[in-house]
Amino acid sequence: MRIKTLLFFIFIFPALNVYGQTLIQKNNNGYTLMRDGKPYYVKGVGGEVNFDKMVAIGANSLRTWGIENAQSVLDEAQKRGLTVMLGIWLQHERHGFDYDNAEKVKAQCDYYKTIVDKYKNHPALLLWGIGNELDLDYTNPNVWYAVQDLAKYIHQVDPNHPTSTVTAGLDSLEVYYIKARCPDIDIYCINTYGDIPNVPGNVSKFGWSGPYMITEWGPNGHWESPQTNWGVSIEQTSTEKKSSYYNSYKNYIAPNKSTCLGSYAFLWGAKQEYTETWYGLFTKDNMPTEPIDALENLFTEKNVTHPALSIIKFSIDSKTAKDNVILKAEEKYTADVKTNFDSMPDSHKPKYFWRILKESSDKKSGGDVEKEAEQITGLIKGRKDENINFRAPNQPGLYRLFVAVTFNNKVSYANIPFKVTGRSTNDKQAKFIKLKYTDMNSFNR
Repeated sequence: MRIKTLLFFIFIFPALNVYGQTLIQKNNNGYTLMRDGKPYYVKGVGGEVNFDKMVAIGANSLRTWGIENAQSVLDEAQKRGLTVMLGIWLQHERHGFDYDNAEKVKAQCDYYKTIVDKYKNHPALLLWGIGNELDLDYTNPNVWYAVQDLAKYIHQVDPNHPTSTVTAGLDSLEVYYIKARCPDIDIYCINTYGDIPNVPGNVSKFGWSGPYMITEWGPNGHWESPQTNWGVSIEQTSTEKKSSYYNSYKNYIAPNKSTCLGSYAFLWGAKQEYTETWYGLFTKDNMPTEPIDALENLFTEKNVTHPALSIIKFSIDSKTAKDNVILKAEEKYTADVKTNFDSMPDSHKPKYFWRILKESSDKKSGGDVEKEAEQITGLIKGRKDENINFRAPNQPGLYRLFVAVTFNNKVSYANIPFKVTGRSTNDKQAKFIKLKYTDMNSFNR
């Protein structure tokens, strides 16, 4: 830990104040992040898009995972009064990087030293994030020496911004390694989802006595969600995710300000990870989704004036996602989505958007890039309504029915995973009909 060094600069050399200077102040109750001499609690989001929307919902900081767009991100953040946790993407062992290879480790460190030199004086810089989830599926703890090498260099050339490293969840062994091998790490950063209730207690229990931050949080992760009988994870509706964001922040982040210096909600953008909607706070058409309302309420401490709709129930033939929905190939079915529209004072009607996608066959770990799932078109009738008729795909397999509801220029959504079984010799031949007006790919239409 380098808290003493940082305090030295606060109290011994106050004249060396630099615009955008961020330091950690230790006090009787714990720690406070100080920016330009004032307390700074991070209300952040993880992502590099929609900067104006960040400001609108009351966020004050954003997080990156790498430096590919560092200059433009820092500049755009500065224009809006936002700060940046600038991520330094160290290579992962699970992607083939060998942390016993001294030459490659040194080359990586030398490259990022030039990055530190380039951006250390940018006024939007808040702190450095050295590596993200380097512990995921790893076997070689020498990676923490590589983290230390860069953290030590940062402290030598940039006394104005703290260092941090990010782990996948919170584990006592990683706390041990970081304490033992990374003495120049100032802030322990944790990516956590459904396990967030355990984090505040385990931080000190596992031996971390310094400040920490929650650098990814949001819905329940796909690895910790209930599954169907055929082994695919059941995704929360946008309404359930909204509750997850709200409760995580209200119960496990905000109450621990004495040691938790703030957080970054995941993900300020859109991505395919397990499904195309699981983690993104925006649709792939860049429309804001319902969980953002929770962040706005939490960050501004004000009610949202034009909220998204809430999804009350979503079903196929009265069965929900948890009912292990099994359909017969080519047979007709109904689907219904019920929202709280009737309780809304607004007079404009919501728009509905239905799709059937194959279950993703390109599922990876750690947020690695995945291919989008294949859409099956020509099966849905009544696409503009809250109730639809549809035919099950003619090929046995695993699928999901997605619904998106647009209201107040925001999207609420849900999906139901279902299994299609083949037709038996005793079944009458179903006439496969391709229905019109179902080949749509945009939430905006």
